[in-house]
Amino acid sequence: MISVLDIAQMIDHSLLAPTVDRSALVIGCELAAHYRVAAVCVKPCHVKRAHLLLDGSGVAVCTVVGFPHGGSTTSSKMAEAIAAIASGATEIDMVVNIGDVLSQEWAAVEHEIEAVCNTVHVRDARLKVIFENCYLENPHKVQLCQICDRVGVDWVKTSTGFGSREGRFYGATDQDLRLMRANVSSR
Repeated sequence: MISVLDIAQMIDHSLLAPTVDRSALVIGCELAAHYRVAAVCVKPCHVKRAHLLLDGSGVAVCTVVGFPHGGSTTSSKMAEAIAAIASGATEIDMVVNIGDVLSQEWAAVEHEIEAVCNTVHVRDARLKVIFENCYLENPHKVQLCQICDRVGVDWVKTSTGFGSREGRFYGATDQDLRLMRANVSSR
């Protein structure tokens, strides 16, 4: 039987809303430590404080690069990742360049993902790539899965939770989860 604790250890607790202030950060980190979630994903400006708050809890500190639209340059994403890891993050969530994906600029997309992946891995951290599926068609998602698997990304993720279509916010869907799982290796 799967327990609440088993489920909690598979969850990233997100503290990325624009309104998350220091008080909300403390409360969110305390909640995450209480339930022993896998990671707390915070804005880059909160990494150092989250690292201090979660020290010894077993909860990883994660932050975002290229968030929320993925339009930052590759070098900016790499610099953000380096700074975040130096401040205590052990996981990085990078948003793909959605415009490049929609343009099917696959060489540029792969170059960026690989560059950030290498930057993160050489610093003993892990990388999750966020697709923002609400903007993409299934062939885009499949190609992204294959690229991420090929370059050694640690996880793929459906969305930031901030993307919208037709005025509605979209996160993970069962269909996207099945599609993405079918197009990455067991690793």
